[in-house]
Amino acid sequence: MTDEIIAQFPLLQKQQDGKRMVYLDSGATSQRPQAVLDAVSRFYKEDNANPHRGVYALGERATAAYESARDTVAEFLHAKREEVIFTRNATEALNLVAYSWGLHNLKAGDRVVVSILEHHSNLIPWQQVCRATGAELTFLYTDQRGVISDEEIEKKITKGVKLVAITHVSNVLGLVSPVQKVVDRAHAVNAVCVLDAAQSAPHLQLDVTKLGVDFLAFSGHKLYAPLGIGVLWGRKELLDDMPPFLTGGDMIESVREQDATWAELPQKFEAGTQNAGGAVGLAAAIHWMQGVGYDTIARRENDVYQYAWQVLSQLPHVTLYGTAQGQHCGAISFNVEDVHPHDVATILDADAVCVRAGHHCAQPLLHHLGLNSCCRASFAVYNTREDVDALAASLQKVRKWLGYGS
Repeated sequence: MTDEIIAQFPLLQKQQDGKRMVYLDSGATSQRPQAVLDAVSRFYKEDNANPHRGVYALGERATAAYESARDTVAEFLHAKREEVIFTRNATEALNLVAYSWGLHNLKAGDRVVVSILEHHSNLIPWQQVCRATGAELTFLYTDQRGVISDEEIEKKITKGVKLVAITHVSNVLGLVSPVQKVVDRAHAVNAVCVLDAAQSAPHLQLDVTKLGVDFLAFSGHKLYAPLGIGVLWGRKELLDDMPPFLTGGDMIESVREQDATWAELPQKFEAGTQNAGGAVGLAAAIHWMQGVGYDTIARRENDVYQYAWQVLSQLPHVTLYGTAQGQHCGAISFNVEDVHPHDVATILDADAVCVRAGHHCAQPLLHHLGLNSCCRASFAVYNTREDVDALAASLQKVRKWLGYGS
């Protein structure tokens, strides 16, 4: 099965300076299987036109392909199709909620709660909205393992909180957040709950009816789809009441010289020409994942993750961050003693091992953990124990490259 899955990813067949490429940066962006590449190519070769515009046959095919992709995403999320908004990425989706819902529903004296785990995409928009409205921004803090306690949730999500924004899976620690507890507490105080699912969508089955959140965002490129396509899901009653985030073509019902009325959902939030090829690619990626099977994905990824934690934790001079306990998806962050993360990543690259180094767009979390930067290995269904062994072998060379004895 391993060979069958890896063989479907053309880029993973490439070598780097004569060495097998070990790609461990899927948390930043995944590789694409041939099925997705073929679907995008086929759209541009056979169905390319501007959706919702032309009534000629080609235009109708483009519209059908685009809207069929929406149906696929709705099924993927167990949602209503009119609640599925296509965006460029999770960042744009979260900004849409912040500026369209936040600016029109928050006021001075209200509180917004986010976790310290958040990617900047689910933090900076709320900073800006709180600054504009006078609302107060409050944080759910973790312990040094990255775990949010029940006591912290009860202490911070109280009367006066109007919105809670939380990541489903930390992009730094790979730890799954206590979403159900946060949602239950948020709704108990009549707060809206926003879930950043960018890091969970490639690994976990998402069901908005079970998650209970009010908004959910994810990016296609992290789950084997093209760059430049993302999704916002929101409850219809909330989306109906929100003004458009962007205005222009295709999001209107009618326009007069001095005013305009908006189209129905979902078009109200899809101004201008959309990334139809990306939407088709996203649908193909979802179908590909379903073909592999979520049980298979979870089993393979969990095996690699547990093996990686076991192997890396035994390496001298390597410090892992977070905890092996709890449910994890996709990412392990670490540092090598006395070596800057950028140097670590550069040395690993000489062995064709690709990891991320830096603050991972999560500076407040790193500061909370007492770090400025770290390395991150992130996994997908195409990774194997052999990839972990290659990472470990290369890590053991790092300090020697820089003149240390070991």
